[in-house]
Amino acid sequence: MDLTELVNAAQAEMTAVQTAEQLESFRIKYLGAKGLLKQASDHIKQIPADQKRSYGQALNAVKQTITEAFERRKSELESQPTAVKGVDVTEPGRISHDPYRPGCLHLIQQTIDDLIDLFSQMGYSVADGPELEDEFHNFEALNVPLDHPARHPLDNFYLDLKPDEPPLMLRSQTSSVQIRVLESHKPPVRIIAPGRVYRPDTVDATHSFMFHQLEGLYVDKNVTMVDLKTCIDLFARAFFGDSVRTRFRPSFFPFTEPSAEFDIQFTSTGGSSRWVELGGCGMVDPNVLSAVGIDPQIYSGFAFGLGIERIVMRRHGIADIRDLFQNDVRFLRQFA
Repeated sequence: MDLTELVNAAQAEMTAVQTAEQLESFRIKYLGAKGLLKQASDHIKQIPADQKRSYGQALNAVKQTITEAFERRKSELESQPTAVKGVDVTEPGRISHDPYRPGCLHLIQQTIDDLIDLFSQMGYSVADGPELEDEFHNFEALNVPLDHPARHPLDNFYLDLKPDEPPLMLRSQTSSVQIRVLESHKPPVRIIAPGRVYRPDTVDATHSFMFHQLEGLYVDKNVTMVDLKTCIDLFARAFFGDSVRTRFRPSFFPFTEPSAEFDIQFTSTGGSSRWVELGGCGMVDPNVLSAVGIDPQIYSGFAFGLGIERIVMRRHGIADIRDLFQNDVRFLRQFA
């Protein structure tokens, strides 16, 4: 094999290489496992013994020349700016099917922010607490006894811990935050606590195993049920409009006494109206105040809890809670 012809041919072909694809073809042809340099190396077996040394030296020089030419051209191609045929990559992008849309907060977070803004104007500050909670803050301090069905493992997400460790759980209500606040702050206390809660409910159009609540708490001297009713009325009218009405229905919660469910009445454009349950409320049970070292003979208070998904669905006419968590851009884009 004539090595001079080989190196001349390689150098001539290298001058024509303009793309990465052409460079790869060159590599395979000359430097590949079955390329021409490999064939030239195998040819040394057919050369007389007295010529093998000089042939080998010449072959090494040819291989070095071709390899250096390959690496040099590879470096040149990699340093060139990437371009798409027919497109100036320095120009702004063009979207023909849909205009550019900026991102936005999720509808649930938008609603939480609106609620925080509203209650802030009513004098409430924002409090927070851990989502991984102990039984004292989630149940015991809230006057929920050990034998209460609300504490059953089938109705809560308990963590599988060692037998000698105290039970921990994903909180089932944001009411646990009011206990943590009252432990560290003496009255007067006026807070709201929005956050996620967890219950092993079967997922359907109105239920989910994870959802959001907003807990409200006001503790001071001479707080009465009238103050609670006034607070709920002001909230409902400010958030849903002056046309809504509210009502209380007697209920029971271990941590409030007396307790009530509160509804709001919506009137459609056709004139028909219906009541929709929005949350629970009541006067803080004296046992709850005593559990955190507050004298119930001096202080009283009220608490209420709102289901945020329920508010979102009512406010925006959403029929299925699952739409809020499926991350369908077509659905979420409506509220950008």
